[in-house]
Amino acid sequence: MSTAQIVWTIVIIAAVVVALALVVRAMGKRQSERQRTRAAHLRTEAVARTPEVTEAQRQAQEAEARAQLARTESERAEQRAAEARQGMQVEEARQEDVLREADRVDPGVDHTSDGYVPTTPTTPPTPTNDDSAAVERGQHRADPGTGT
Repeated sequence: MSTAQIVWTIVIIAAVVVALALVVRAMGKRQSERQRTRAAHLRTEAVARTPEVTEAQRQAQEAEARAQLARTESERAEQRAAEARQGMQVEEARQEDVLREADRVDPGVDHTSDGYVPTTPTTPPTPTNDDSAAVERGQHRADPGTGT
């Protein structure tokens, strides 16, 4: 190969490389432009959805407010239930005090025994030792008309 042929080969190769570079650059610009167009389209879609997002946020806030109200009402109901339980316990204690007083006054009840349980209108009184025969007969020592 002559020097002129080598120079022309190098010039042709250089021209082809430059042409390829220009084509690749043009394709890159077109790709970038398509991406910019796509990004602008996506941004437009996002802006168009703003009312739906705002509505969803409002609904979420309302649901949270309702949930908080329900929690507050539940806490109040629990407090009222606790107060009612406490009131019930006070009333039960008062009732037991009255029953214990009645058992203390009743000569037919041994309120000092180890197994003593206060009588209620539905439980029979605990008999004393000297009442065991009367209890076996179904009578209470204080029953009138038994002669005991």
